Amino acid sequence: MQILNSFLSADILKPLIMIVTFLIAIIGHEIMHGWVAFKYGDDTAKKMGRLSINPIKHIDPIGSILIPLILFVIQAPFLFGWAKPVPINMNFIIQRWGYGAGVAVSLAGVAYNLILALIASGILFSGIFGNVLGDWEIIIVAFLTQLIVYNVVLGVFNLWPIPPLDGSQALGFICLKLGIQSIPRFFYQIGAYGTMIILLILATPLSRIFFYPTEFLLQFLLT
Repeated sequence: MQILNSFLSADILKPLIMIVTFLIAIIGHEIMHGWVAFKYGDDTAKKMGRLSINPIKHIDPIGSILIPLILFVIQAPFLFGWAKPVPINMNFIIQRWGYGAGVAVSLAGVAYNLILALIASGILFSGIFGNVLGDWEIIIVAFLTQLIVYNVVLGVFNLWPIPPLDGSQALGFICLKLGIQSIPRFFYQIGAYGTMIILLILATPLSRIFFYPTEFLLQFLLT
């Protein structure tokens, strides 16, 4: 117990929990894309070993290391980033199953994030933790809280209808299923500038469009 108390007081545990929950959010998000694609008959991700839970197979040098490290150094309230996209043969899936399958694959990662956040919240407020928390209970509560935060942030962010985010791909497939060509064509035209557009939005008051639903969900799941 003395070792655990020293571990906690040294503030080593906080960044460790942040890193672990962050990796669970971003890696699980990508694995789910590949897993749902596999269920539709596309074994591309499986053949390349990208359905593995081994984090090394999913680490992106910039999105999984550099960006989170910068955010940690500047003491941002939470880490943010991404894992390497899982390879998917979307053309095969759509040709075989239609645009509805494309929507399912596109939103698989978001579904994973939001369901995991909901499960973590359910455990957190299930009543299994007493009013007075022991050392291990404090660790578990901190872990569940961070798990909720990262999964909500990642899930909501990926719903943005801006390429290359999942929301744009899902919306594009929905439009194609409905016979609407203009929106998918627009997404294709701005695709090369998508990341720049996202960064510009995040640097302006327009970012509230993202933060409002995120704050709403976090308040719902954490109170």
